[in-house]
Amino acid sequence: MGAAFFYHLTRNPLPVTLASLAEKSLGAGWRVEVRGRSEAQLKSLDAALWLREGFLPHGLAGGAHDAAQPILLTTSAGGNDARCIICVGGAEISPEDIAEADRVCILFDGYDGAALEHARGQWKSLTAAGTQAQYWSEESGKWQMKAQHPKVEND
Repeated sequence: MGAAFFYHLTRNPLPVTLASLAEKSLGAGWRVEVRGRSEAQLKSLDAALWLREGFLPHGLAGGAHDAAQPILLTTSAGGNDARCIICVGGAEISPEDIAEADRVCILFDGYDGAALEHARGQWKSLTAAGTQAQYWSEESGKWQMKAQHPKVEND
């Protein structure tokens, strides 16, 4: 059973954080699904990933080789047997999606009030459904876990 990792972006832009998480996921042997709500945002992320230093194999959904893509940018679930789902732009994720994945990352802009409210709503609904979740912030300059559900008590 997977877990949801919420990433509150306040320092690095979305393409930088997305590339870092996708690279780590590939390193763990996982295929990645980048799930968004907007074709325009996914096309922008596609261009940013191609322009970054270092090769990160990926493609936009709708091509002949979706199933073979190590990283698939899509507005719908499935397509490349991903073990890691990275949600951007307020993409929806269900407890069932999380249970079937090894990891789900939910990235949201810390300076966008609507994005913050949407992420809070996702946290509440997913944790109420019994999903394991962690909240990560880069406020200090490096990623730090600020909350988790269920809460683990220190000895």
